[in-house]
Amino acid sequence: MINKRRFSSILSVSIVGLTLSASTFAQSGRDYVYVVGSSTVYPFATVVAERFGRGSEFKTPKIESTGSGGGLKLFCDGVGVDYPDIANSSRAIKESEISTCASNGVTGIVEVKIGYDGIVIANALQSDALDLSRRDIFMALAKMVPGEKAGELIENPFVTWADVNPDLPAIKIEVLGPPPTSGTRDAFVELAMEGGCSSVAWIKDLKKSDEDRYKAICHTVREDGAFVEAGENDNLIVQKLQANPHAFGIFGFSFLDQNRESVKGASIDGVAPTFDAISDGSYPVSRPLFFYAKKAHVDVIPGLRGYLREFTSERAWGEEGYLSDRGLIPLPEDERREVAANTLKLNTLPLTSQ
Repeated sequence: MINKRRFSSILSVSIVGLTLSASTFAQSGRDYVYVVGSSTVYPFATVVAERFGRGSEFKTPKIESTGSGGGLKLFCDGVGVDYPDIANSSRAIKESEISTCASNGVTGIVEVKIGYDGIVIANALQSDALDLSRRDIFMALAKMVPGEKAGELIENPFVTWADVNPDLPAIKIEVLGPPPTSGTRDAFVELAMEGGCSSVAWIKDLKKSDEDRYKAICHTVREDGAFVEAGENDNLIVQKLQANPHAFGIFGFSFLDQNRESVKGASIDGVAPTFDAISDGSYPVSRPLFFYAKKAHVDVIPGLRGYLREFTSERAWGEEGYLSDRGLIPLPEDERREVAANTLKLNTLPLTSQ
């Protein structure tokens, strides 16, 4: 039997031309696909894993929800049986993460864009429905907000939603959201908060003159209790919303879609979070979803190539596919074909210049 340390070494992509059979690799201690990452992509990946496990001779892949940032860190730690084969992500991989991967020998990364999701601000089904603007969201949740004078910033003074906008209810601002390691958090601050932040003319002008300060203002969430980091467990957020009818939670549309008997989503800038509104781009807080696979593990980890093929099949991610039934917004048909072809060819991302 060959030990794990040796296999982690010989799997390194720096050793050119080395091929291992799946049966030999299984002796090293892992004969199943191992996936980590985004809590938003997790339910989609789990359904694909279950379908794949039932319909092939391979074991059902192991899927763990670690958050996008946490998953990509594990993914980039190295090549071999001790490291994940795939990282799910609700945002695109960062240049810095590609560089970290490369420094650890992970130089062949296959990017798979799987579809779209919307980020919702939801509350309990029995609570009042809200129509929020992105400016409302920024003013309610930013650490620093504009003062009365142009260029002035003050510590966020707003206690209730009515303080932000008199058309909103006079209930305490309490929003349960994901931690900084979450791709949902990244997308929320970029799409919702920055979208509202840039409605302030002098802050918008900073993007050209002082981008670091611009991002610091637009992306920094208040820490005085109005925003509560609730971890990566969206089920826990739903439970807390049911217990507190005045609270709101931030998570992906797919999770809202699966829990419509318990929660409902607020409209953003007059557009409700629906499948069609996200698909046609009219819902303003939507983002693409991805997963990343290690080329060095394909045809070595038993079942990995088959899992990639299943995920990018029309029966899975097509307009009538089983993932659409779970809330995934499919890519346009031409883009699906292109992504599927690139995935099966194992086309990899270029290395960064860093």
